[in-house]
Amino acid sequence: MELINDLATWAWARHHNIASWYVRPLFLLPFCYFAYRRSLSGITITLVALATSMAWFPAPATPSPAVVEMLAAERDYLFGPWNAAKVAVSLIIPATFTALALTFWRRSFTWGLVVINGAVLFKIGWTYAVSGAAGATAHLVPALAGLVLVNAIVLGAARLVARRRTVARPA
Repeated sequence: MELINDLATWAWARHHNIASWYVRPLFLLPFCYFAYRRSLSGITITLVALATSMAWFPAPATPSPAVVEMLAAERDYLFGPWNAAKVAVSLIIPATFTALALTFWRRSFTWGLVVINGAVLFKIGWTYAVSGAAGATAHLVPALAGLVLVNAIVLGAARLVARRRTVARPA
């Protein structure tokens, strides 16, 4: 049990590196790609990478007070008392990834973007609900930057697929 506590403490310190906050939304791209390609192993590998990515960066020497505030609120939420509402909100995460996988598995870029944007906007709202303004605002920039980049790449991929379909089926 001590090893698990040590590992969790080690990973948690690294989660204070805001670089991990910028990287995490980008995992939506390989997730969507592997769902589109119908690769369960790719989806699984992406989810494992996402789950471990908070520990990929070194712990900051002096974490930002806003980051400390946000992560303290997140920790308090996770380790505080649980009720039916908290369980329901937490089930949104697997439901979102399931919906996202299904939309791209079925080749729907439009519905995929609806799920992505809805999920990120929900996460931003949740962050403001559980954290103070400084912590939530620290999360806002990485979340919106990731959302803009993911939207641009998914839209670009949709256009590329549409163009290839047009070329493949001449009129």
